[in-house]
Amino acid sequence: MLKPGDAAPSFELVSDTGETVRLSDFNGKRVIVYFYPKADTPGCTKQACAIQDIGPQIEDAGVTVIGISPDAPEKLAKFRAKYNLGFLLASDPDHKVTEAYGAWGEKSMYGKKYMGIIRSHAAIGEEGKIVAIKIKVKPLETAALWKTWKRE
Repeated sequence: MLKPGDAAPSFELVSDTGETVRLSDFNGKRVIVYFYPKADTPGCTKQACAIQDIGPQIEDAGVTVIGISPDAPEKLAKFRAKYNLGFLLASDPDHKVTEAYGAWGEKSMYGKKYMGIIRSHAAIGEEGKIVAIKIKVKPLETAALWKTWKRE
């Protein structure tokens, strides 16, 4: 389990624009990565729109946001366009990055257990280390994560 002070697991994923996005592209910057189960579902839409609603505050704090789900880049592009999201979405179809951050695990719906993405988020500092991480968050919690750096 990752904890503050640990090196953030690196990643290389295809974004909603079809381009490769790497965590190393943001060296020296503050980054929030958040993991969500499926684009354009009620909880995931609520989470993304809450982040979008405070986008200027997040930008003013110098924070980059990257949403990660198993959805294909084309589906992510439609989701981003539909809600005019101003941040990157990245595809993790084999959930390797999600697993590296501890956001993949057993879930339950209607008594049936299955493996899937556990809604989670992590704040990564300029040095590439975890500043804050939480597994199993409510959709509206991620929007407040940028405040991790507010006092600086």
